[in-house]
Amino acid sequence: MAHHKTPLLDKITSLDVLRALPESQLQALAGEVRDEMISAVSQTGGHLGAGLGVVELTVALHHVFNTPEDRVIWDVGHQAYPHKILTGRRDRINTLRQTDGLSGFTKRSESEFDPFGAGHSSTSISAGYGMAVGRDLLRRNNHVIAVIGDGAMSAGMAYEAMNNAGADNSNLIVILNDNDMSIAQPVGALSSYLSNLITSKPYQSIRGIMKEVASRFPSEIEQTARRAHSLAKEIVGAQSLFSQLGFFHIGPVDGHDMSQLLPVLKNLRDGEVTGPILVHVVTEKGKGHPFSGPNHEKYHAVPKFDVITGEQIKPASNVPNYTSVFAQELIKKADADDKIVAITAAMPSGTGIDKFQKAHPRKSFDVGIAEQHAVTFAAGLATEGLKPFVAIYSTFLQRGYDQLVHDVAIQNLPVRFVIDRAGLVGADGATHGGVFDLAFLSCLPNMMIMCPSDEAELVHMMETAAHYEDGPSALRFPRGEGQGVLLPDEARALAIGKGRIVQDGSDVAILSLGTILDEAQKAATQLSAKGVSVTLADARFAKPFDKDMIAKLVQNHRALLIVEEGSPGGFSAHVLQYLANAGLLSSDCAIRVAPIADAYIDHDSRPGQLAKAGIDAPALVTHIEEMVAIKTPKKKSQE
Repeated sequence: MAHHKTPLLDKITSLDVLRALPESQLQALAGEVRDEMISAVSQTGGHLGAGLGVVELTVALHHVFNTPEDRVIWDVGHQAYPHKILTGRRDRINTLRQTDGLSGFTKRSESEFDPFGAGHSSTSISAGYGMAVGRDLLRRNNHVIAVIGDGAMSAGMAYEAMNNAGADNSNLIVILNDNDMSIAQPVGALSSYLSNLITSKPYQSIRGIMKEVASRFPSEIEQTARRAHSLAKEIVGAQSLFSQLGFFHIGPVDGHDMSQLLPVLKNLRDGEVTGPILVHVVTEKGKGHPFSGPNHEKYHAVPKFDVITGEQIKPASNVPNYTSVFAQELIKKADADDKIVAITAAMPSGTGIDKFQKAHPRKSFDVGIAEQHAVTFAAGLATEGLKPFVAIYSTFLQRGYDQLVHDVAIQNLPVRFVIDRAGLVGADGATHGGVFDLAFLSCLPNMMIMCPSDEAELVHMMETAAHYEDGPSALRFPRGEGQGVLLPDEARALAIGKGRIVQDGSDVAILSLGTILDEAQKAATQLSAKGVSVTLADARFAKPFDKDMIAKLVQNHRALLIVEEGSPGGFSAHVLQYLANAGLLSSDCAIRVAPIADAYIDHDSRPGQLAKAGIDAPALVTHIEEMVAIKTPKKKSQE
């Protein structure tokens, strides 16, 4: 599988073997795990940076603690690839994010070593606190360890959990994996000494610890003393925040140095300190990655690449993706309109807001992993007459739903939600699938929802959103490339709630919402080859939808199929309600709906996911054939 030798890793057939290894070999083992992970991700693509940053920490945790009885919860799960390599999944690591392969996140059904499934961030402390309370109620005595990144600590939920666990004085270990801050060598050595001191003796106060540390320095080494003083202040600063929440604060500890990690973890295992503890571990995201040159998001997620050269293997394409078309249009709109502002929740490059940031730094806001705050912040901006565009992945917008209802929709504020990654998302699977937004938005009064069928439509819908002031609006589009159509020279605002007929036919009709029109067109082509004349309609708007157009489709065809890349309960459900109440569910026109199947669709290729969801072209053809009972003529070659 790889260009690297892994003599130590080859021996790790179980964690008993890992725990029996002498500590002197653990640093070398970590190096082998790092090579193995780089090799695997080079073949599959995936989240690279986060896992590379926690290799030593992963080895140390499994060496010191008795997992899976001791629970280790990896926040988000991006950082769990090394954990998967060590916990019996090494032979399948090159199936990461592939059809029927390992998940890109932790998953309870995949391994007993994954106590909690995590596709979204900042959940580990809440879940860990639940496990700790469960342990105490059931009178068990295992450890619970939540590993959370500094990015995930920007979410309110992490503090809600800490506040709760801290007040309860529960035995819970939180490891803050901080790859944002770097500490100079002497300071690092001092802080590790300090962490050891804190965890091995019952010091009651920070002042007592500082006195002990100060006494170790000859007074003439003024520079070191000054460094020690500033570090002490830094630690006391962080200490005061976490201690206010009821946590005992240890660190910073160098997360790549076994001689610092192991003593602290062993002290915690052996109960030298009890209650809620926060260990501040400093790591380098992407440590040891094979790429040259700097990168701000440090190889968070990468396509396949060559292990030797680090060259990324991207399929060549001249077709722009939906995200970049959105970003270009937003920049143009903001050039012409001072009131347009953009908001993202920690996903600037994923949503295209990084491009907007360069063009309009003062009008761009990244609020961190805080979707609830992002939505209400946008509502506040809208009250002052600004035009906020809130760019959030569909699956992450779920976290801001209460704010969307109360703070935006009930007050009818013109906040524009730009919903990226709407629909199925391939290798990221069910946790990132944006399949519920049509259902949870369509039920809100006054919500206007647009779904472009291609990138040219997206341009017109951006123009429509920019001028729409009657209330909240949403614009949803999928991950990935557009259809390859020409972009219009001039954007025009669309008539709200009006669809369009893409292709006229006389026999059956397909009503499609959004980019699934591509599959509907393939189905129409296959049906016309069988002599069935198909009308193809593009709804454009999920709400309000084009009642006149839909009534005509029912009145003029013998079958109507409604297709959407969203869960049951969305667009087609509302269309059916309208048809029923308008008395149009007559026997003259057979009507069926094809939303995504009522199931969580696992990671797969996009065609594979569409097939599992029952909305690819062959599935649509089958629906229509069944509705009109068309007999498919056998091919001569088969007779």
